[in-house]
Amino acid sequence: MAQHMKIAIIDDEQDMRQSISQWLALSGFDTETFSSAEDALKSVGQDYPGVVVSDIKMPGMDGMAFLKRLMSVDSALPVIMITGHGDVPMAVEAMRVGAFDFLEKPFNPDRMTELAKRATTQRRLTLDNRALRRELSDGSGIMKKLIGSSPVMERLREDILDLGQADGHVLIDGETGTGKTLVAHALHAVGAKAGKKFVLFACAGQDEETIGKRLFGPMEEGEQLPLLEEARGGTLVLEDIDALPPSLQARLLAWMNEQGTPAETRIVAISNLQEQGKTCEDVLRPDLYYRLAAMKITLPPLRARGEDILTLFNRFSEQYSEEYGCDAPEVSAQEAAQLLQAPWPGNIRQLVNVAERAVLQNRRGTGTISSLLMQDNDDTEPRMTTEGKPLKEYVEAFERMLIDNTMRRHKGSIVSVMEELCLPRRTLNEKMAKYGLSRADYI
Repeated sequence: MAQHMKIAIIDDEQDMRQSISQWLALSGFDTETFSSAEDALKSVGQDYPGVVVSDIKMPGMDGMAFLKRLMSVDSALPVIMITGHGDVPMAVEAMRVGAFDFLEKPFNPDRMTELAKRATTQRRLTLDNRALRRELSDGSGIMKKLIGSSPVMERLREDILDLGQADGHVLIDGETGTGKTLVAHALHAVGAKAGKKFVLFACAGQDEETIGKRLFGPMEEGEQLPLLEEARGGTLVLEDIDALPPSLQARLLAWMNEQGTPAETRIVAISNLQEQGKTCEDVLRPDLYYRLAAMKITLPPLRARGEDILTLFNRFSEQYSEEYGCDAPEVSAQEAAQLLQAPWPGNIRQLVNVAERAVLQNRRGTGTISSLLMQDNDDTEPRMTTEGKPLKEYVEAFERMLIDNTMRRHKGSIVSVMEELCLPRRTLNEKMAKYGLSRADYI
């Protein structure tokens, strides 16, 4: 995701801008020059792939006015200001407005190069983070699998982006079936180690000797490398870290300490203890736990994700309807409310199972979603959570699901959706905007 960085040089004196450009070009930078701030603004805007070097005293729009304009367009754009001798108060004001730094004439060219390097490094990181945030909101790549627009999912995606870019080890916990392994994949995919090895190992169900040999070696001739060696430079995911015996916890901690900071190989540890009334902190030695939990992600249970439940049910039932060659079941308002209020102890795994069985039932023309929810809990009526929600939330969730389903069925035909739902175009457009639905997603 590395960006090709530019340096825009703005100075009304031709000799000055040419000398700065030549020096920075010799230092390996790609430069472009402008004789006025007005000309520069035609090329330098939001997400400009580089940094700006500008004189303060210029005819027309001066450097301070130019700086303020740039900050209003992109407050994270690094701008290096060049001041004349004795203009230090003006330079201080420029820093207050948002300048990256300033140079006083006559300046040392090496100092210019140093500032340019620091500024372009910062700019590259800013633009990479923005690109990744757009990837999250667009749902591309592996992040596309992290479906949902609930506040807890928005926060989860932000956490993945932030921790993915960091160097430290990570602990992921949450109830069974919430998608912890998927999040581990996503952390790797959005981080600096994305192109390196991603190795997954389950600690549960294996004896101490087997786990120790597999992680640390030594291996027999012709066998695979120990996992810590195989994952060198990349990410090693340890599922069920709580099942790691105490002696191996000590060895893992010693290995992590030997790596130093930043870690060459990242450990992502996954714990499944939360739903058993325990946490990872209860079973790991404290020094290992705190080393891992310095960066921690706790996945939300499905019952806390609101209308995401209906969105996920729709996606899974669509997938299974294509797989089985039949129509997906239509969800009634009552069934939508039952899906939203179900406790979902098995979380997303349980929802996937219910969606598949609902499609199979629909193919046979028998059964209801309500009956499936009762079967899961051996109840005579669908079980509900104790957390009541305002009626408005249920109505809006059902309305969004209804429009979403109808748009998918008619492949984005607005006229067909208007006719089926008896909605005028303006009302349909307003509701689609309200629920974040775009016609382009259905065509």
